Amino acid sequence: MKNSIKKSGSLALLLGVLAAPQASALTLEDLAKRLDALEAKNKQLEQENSQLRDAVATTNDKVEAAVIATESIADSASGIQKLADWADKTSIGGYGELHYNNLSGKGGASDKDEIDFHRFVLFFGHEFTDDIRFFSELELEYSLSGDGKDGQVQLEQAYIDFDLNDNHTARAGSFLLPVGIINETHEPPTFYGTERNPIEKNIIPATWWAAGAGAHGELGAGFSYDAYIHSGLNVDNGFSIRSGRQKVSKAKANDPAATARIKYTGIPGLELAVSAQHQQNMGQGLVAGLESGNLIETHAIWSTGPFTVKALYAAWDIDGYAVEAVGADKQEGFYVEPSLRLSEKFGIFARFNQWDNYAGSNSGTAKDTEKEQWDVGINYWPHEDVVIKADYQYQNNDDGKEQNGLNLGIGYQF
Repeated sequence: MKNSIKKSGSLALLLGVLAAPQASALTLEDLAKRLDALEAKNKQLEQENSQLRDAVATTNDKVEAAVIATESIADSASGIQKLADWADKTSIGGYGELHYNNLSGKGGASDKDEIDFHRFVLFFGHEFTDDIRFFSELELEYSLSGDGKDGQVQLEQAYIDFDLNDNHTARAGSFLLPVGIINETHEPPTFYGTERNPIEKNIIPATWWAAGAGAHGELGAGFSYDAYIHSGLNVDNGFSIRSGRQKVSKAKANDPAATARIKYTGIPGLELAVSAQHQQNMGQGLVAGLESGNLIETHAIWSTGPFTVKALYAAWDIDGYAVEAVGADKQEGFYVEPSLRLSEKFGIFARFNQWDNYAGSNSGTAKDTEKEQWDVGINYWPHEDVVIKADYQYQNNDDGKEQNGLNLGIGYQF
């Protein structure tokens, strides 16, 4: 029995020894398979890690792009806001007028049959602060400018206002002079007649601007004032006031001028004003026999209901033996203009004008040089800022040279 047990144990031990290499070989194979699996898994993880890095990089790029886009939008919004702020403080406007004249000349005066876009004007203004403002006016006359052309481009105004307080403002630059009715307010819808009246053309040389400095403001009780020192006229030996305008184009400044106005508007519907100007030498010291000059202008405007009447008088008193010799030392004129607003869209007017640029010669054997002109017509406003005009003019001049006929026009402002 013992011998049998011993034989059985020896057999088991032998079988275990013989079986050990086989078991070890299976384990290595299994490990090899597992190693291959681990390598495959590692490659997969590396691939997934690479994809993850790419995704992270793409996400970073998108985030950076989003940040840049956000900053760009913010910059754009800031730019738009700046543009909006600029636009809110900047104003643009203008006016223009087209004329047709059909006039018959007699007594040596020429006929006039022409159509002309007389004025095209643009306004530009800007408010730097509540107290500092800029205004300008650029005009093209007669459609074309340049060598051999009838028209010209003109900078009529370019000035800066500085508010000193609520009632007084300082001004410096190029500006319209405070004289007459038309000179400062001449947009076509604001006055009757295709052409501007001859008094504020030949005696007051509207449109009349100069460069200088001064102030304007309110005095209380309906009174206001304007006072400026500015470039003066440069009248030649023909003694034409209108031709003496220098228009701030390399203007001679040997002798400046001073202009002041007092205006009263304390009663509703009534405007009263008086202006005065003095210049020590009307020819800038360049014309012998032409010395100082003084201008006085006064006007009244009265409106009640649909009825308005305007009256204006202006006169020059000029010193110098040469200007006195031809009678141009006295130059004066006046007009009276009643008008009736028939409705919101229609208005009629009549105007009598009388002027003389050689009024000093109307004595003794000197030749009479007085001129008279009647104007009657109608304005039609299809819109408050658009006007169509038709009027007839009739002249009665001492020298017999007269132009009579029809004027038509269309004008606008904005």
